[in-house]
Parts: sequence; structure tokens; C-alpha cells
Amino acid sequence: MAKLVFIRHGQSEWNLSNQFTGWVDVDLSEEGVRQAQNAGALLKQEGIEFDQAYTSVLTRAIKTLHYALEGSGQLWIPETKTWRLNERHYGALQGLNKKETAEKYGDDQVHIWRRSYDTLPPLLSADDEGSAAQDRRYAHLDPRAIPGGENLKVTLERVIPFWEDEIAPKLIDGKNVIIAAHGNSLRALTKYIENISDDDIMDVEMATGEPVVYDLDEKLNVVSKKKLN
Repeated sequence: MAKLVFIRHGQSEWNLSNQFTGWVDVDLSEEGVRQAQNAGALLKQEGIEFDQAYTSVLTRAIKTLHYALEGSGQLWIPETKTWRLNERHYGALQGLNKKETAEKYGDDQVHIWRRSYDTLPPLLSADDEGSAAQDRRYAHLDPRAIPGGENLKVTLERVIPFWEDEIAPKLIDGKNVIIAAHGNSLRALTKYIENISDDDIMDVEMATGEPVVYDLDEKLNVVSKKKLN
């Protein structure tokens, strides 16, 4: 039996200002820091000892992981950062205010962009000022791998190879794993390990800073799941 913990990063500055964030590297808000620290206290109270940590290459997730591990007395454990755990890329929507975008394009269109499993947002081109192709943390990637925008389906397709190659073998070996990432990368993993349908995953929410604890058997079937709050 292995334990797997998901933590969506604490509230970010753009969560607070109601902006589409995606791959834009914004920091935690003051409330987000408190949420991440509280996650650490909850994990300590639960007594879970981790063997390996994973996070994205975005500041809000990295800091959440560090606050959570510090709070549980485990800041020393091995940690791997990967772009494959990044938030869904919101394309040309990134930076826009969600309410103002809904007023411009209509609530229905924005809901489709945000919640449809396989509808892409308006895309960014590689030479756009906001493109991740200009960010050196992705310089090692084939330019074709850098998205101009993603839906949940595409997000799942980039997350699952990392799960299968790196994370799943640790869990099968009985190691306890913590993943601090983002609403959509964690929803993609949730869909995969819980075998949730394309339609039903749209109703799954990941609260900021709230640890979700799974017990998994040797075949990575979910034995139990609970949220710490």
C-alpha cells in the first residue's frame, strides 16, 4: 500500500484578481501562503511520511510544495520539478480577467473554454510576447512541444507519460509520493487514476491548498480517498 497526496497550489495573485493564469509564472498571494502552510500542518497531523516529491516549474506550485514539506518536517526529501505538471496553458486568454472576458464573449463561450474537455482556447503563436517559447525554463524542449494553448485532454496527454515513467513506479514500489501542482494537471491525474469519464471530470474541483490523500494498492487501484481540511 502506498500513499499519494495531491495539493493544488495555494491561492495565487491572479486567482485573487480573477485572471486566467495558465503558464504565466505568478506568485502566491498572502492567503495562498497561509493555505500552503496550513496544508503542511494538516500533513504533519496526519503523520504521512513521504519518500518523493514532484511539482511543476511554476513558482506558485514550487512554493506550495516547500511550505507543505516544511510544515510537515520533510523539506529534505527528494524533489523533482517538471513542466509536464504545469497548469493547463490557457493560450491567448492568459492574463485576461475572467469576468471581463465573459462580458465580451458571453458566459457560454467562456464556460466552454474553461470547462470543455476537448475545446481549445484561442491560441498564442510562438512569436507572441507571452509565449512560453521565450521562457528559458523551456529552452531544452522541442519547440513543437511548447503549447500555444491546451484543453484538459491535451493536458492529460502530456501529464500521463510522466506519471507512467516516473511517478507510478515509485508508488508500485511502495513509496509515498506528494505532488504539488495545479488545478488542471491534478484534475488530469485524478481522471486517470479514478477512471472518471470525460463528462464527469468537468465537475471535479480542486480546492487551493487542500491536500487530497489516496491509498493505492500494488496495482495502483484507489483503496481510499480523503481530503484534509
